[in-house]
Amino acid sequence: GANAILGVSLAAAKAAAQASGLELYKYLGGPNAKVLPVPMMNILNGGAHSDAPIDIQEFMIMPKGASSFREALRMGAEIFHALKGVLKANGLSTAVGDEGGFAPALGSNEHALEVIAAATKKAGYKLGKDIFIALDVAASEFYKKRKYVFDKSDGSKKNSTEMVAFLKDLADRFPIISIEDGLDESDWKGWKHLTDEMGATTQLVGDDLFVTNTEFLKKGIDLGVANSILVKVNQIGSLTETLDAIEMAKQASYTSVISHRSGETEDTTIADIAVATNAGQIKTGSLCRSDRVAKYNQLLRIEEELGPNAVYGGKL
Repeated sequence: GANAILGVSLAAAKAAAQASGLELYKYLGGPNAKVLPVPMMNILNGGAHSDAPIDIQEFMIMPKGASSFREALRMGAEIFHALKGVLKANGLSTAVGDEGGFAPALGSNEHALEVIAAATKKAGYKLGKDIFIALDVAASEFYKKRKYVFDKSDGSKKNSTEMVAFLKDLADRFPIISIEDGLDESDWKGWKHLTDEMGATTQLVGDDLFVTNTEFLKKGIDLGVANSILVKVNQIGSLTETLDAIEMAKQASYTSVISHRSGETEDTTIADIAVATNAGQIKTGSLCRSDRVAKYNQLLRIEEELGPNAVYGGKL
């Protein structure tokens, strides 16, 4: 029933905003809504999103070092096109997936990170200073019989402890500041270990773990599991419940990442929600495909309207 309820919920919010003569972000967030989110741009796909021998599903860049949202967008676009050049030079495919990221047949998980490093350098930016990396491991996709099975790459099988060590090693070698779904949604013990090991330095985002549900989020908070929630509006089913989940996260000092879905439309509500809640982060695909770019364009419009009051999330 989420789809029917959500349609009505968003329509009611938009109608109320219009009747009040306010933009949606201002109507929902009030005068304090002014933080433009750091985009998590999905520029390389592996896992279920590609045929490549890569187990990790999404490799994203975060232009945290930008001075404004529009600068961040420009940096992301330049790296995206530099990446296309790097892939072409290596004779790899530059076709894009659902979310606008490339899905070339790279050699390994590490190779994907190296290619992003090369593209960042080619575009004239510094990894670890201007640009940081975020991963969506989507570990539930390759969790079989209590083991993480790296079917797509080397065929190795890892238990929770080994999986945490694998992620920690990647984060030691590359400037990875956010990891989503690093372990399976049922592996709460493993998640606790991951949080204890990496939670102080890395944003650990629960997507499949929390499914934007306040009950699961409360369990995570109580157990000290993860430190961030991925927020998908049509997963929980209404705008009110979405805002409740973001508020609960905020109270517990968990961050929120406002997110699109793999199958999208040109609706831009999530851009307004990101600014309304001052979430500071948005995940809405690559710099490609109209359904993804629509959200970025809306954020540009909001930033322009806020003028000097706009604050870029990367500076917080």
